[in-house]
Amino acid sequence: MITLRPGAERGSFNYGWLDTRHTFSFGRYHDPAHEGFRALRVINEDRVAPAKGFPPHAHQDMEIITYVLAGALEHKDSLGSGQVLHPNEVQRMTAGRGIMHSEFNPSATEPVHLYQIWILPERDGLEPSYEQKPFPLESRQGRLALLGSPNAADGSVTIHQDVRLYAAALRAGQHVAHTLGPGRHAWVQAMRGQGQLNTQPLHAGDGTAVSDERQLTLGTDAGAEFLLFDLA
Repeated sequence: MITLRPGAERGSFNYGWLDTRHTFSFGRYHDPAHEGFRALRVINEDRVAPAKGFPPHAHQDMEIITYVLAGALEHKDSLGSGQVLHPNEVQRMTAGRGIMHSEFNPSATEPVHLYQIWILPERDGLEPSYEQKPFPLESRQGRLALLGSPNAADGSVTIHQDVRLYAAALRAGQHVAHTLGPGRHAWVQAMRGQGQLNTQPLHAGDGTAVSDERQLTLGTDAGAEFLLFDLA
């Protein structure tokens, strides 16, 4: 079963410095029908104005993945980590038993467009940690590239949960396939362009919850970029 979560129906707020879309309930947006899916708790699509950002704030017991589509995002945290995240990189922060961090657009002229994803961890009270790795476009062009996994397989970032995160960038006419193991589920998020998951059309911003399916095929006639979460 493939259930569409239309991008146009997400929670939407524009604060001037931040234009944000919430796939699941988050902050001021509450929708009992969309509280998360499996271990996925938050999928936010954010556009942050130049020289603006999120001031230092606390998190606890959450795996936080950040994926930049355009622009750059500067990260600082209470562990002493400080890096600028660009497209073709992935950031993972384990909030664990508690961490303070800030995220800021360092450009004076260009906005930053990003996805931030929260995943419930395998257990509470983990040691807080931070990780950032490059994933060149060529690694996911026409194929599903593993970005995150519980055991850091294939150079992916470590996610402290039974979740495997893939990304694919497809040109017109390209298709990729993924097989779900017994009892596994998936979430597919369309980030750019338009395409389809099996027979379900997808446009940028759309998401799909997948259960009781084994074979998944992502394709496009016009070019598209997708995230795929393989979930317990």
